[in-house]
Amino acid sequence: MTTRGGDHGETSLGDATRVSKTDARIEAIGAIDELNAVVALAADAVALAELPDADSDTGPDADTGPGSALNVTIAEVLEELLQQLFDLGADIALPEPGERGRLITVDTVVWLENVTAAFNAPLSPLRSFILPGGPNGAGQLHFARTVCRRAERRVLALGGDIGEAGRYLNRLSDVLFVLARTVASGDERLWAPTRNRE
Repeated sequence: MTTRGGDHGETSLGDATRVSKTDARIEAIGAIDELNAVVALAADAVALAELPDADSDTGPDADTGPGSALNVTIAEVLEELLQQLFDLGADIALPEPGERGRLITVDTVVWLENVTAAFNAPLSPLRSFILPGGPNGAGQLHFARTVCRRAERRVLALGGDIGEAGRYLNRLSDVLFVLARTVASGDERLWAPTRNRE
């Protein structure tokens, strides 16, 4: 594992180009890597909560509940996101995709939109902002959403041809928010502006 290749503050992109570890592209890749780790923590928290699975009659992953339109569970969505974020990092690490093309495509973005729609459908309408936190991994999912927004800013700052990366991260933030609401199962605290708390 120890190569000493980065001891002088440089690292390699996917095309073997050497750049500073403070390069904007490395910042973007690092933010995506951090996001992936936070999504993994959220997935572990959701798993520990032992939410009913897709074969159950009730619960957030029931056949008649959230996600049923896609026949997908929250755990399966999070596992797929871990894979997709590695794809995204690989795309950003290769400034010119060449014949390989981008791993994150329009179809990936559409899948995220479908996930959001499927899990959002049974949720109650929002009448205020939701405070971050909550049971069953909701807090971790809210944290992942904020890291996702930072990764989005880092990627957009690159400019140029970033493929579907910007749209992907924008949609992913929606997915994480809706999943946080789903696992909270209605146990949410709403923001009350100061004038309403006095």
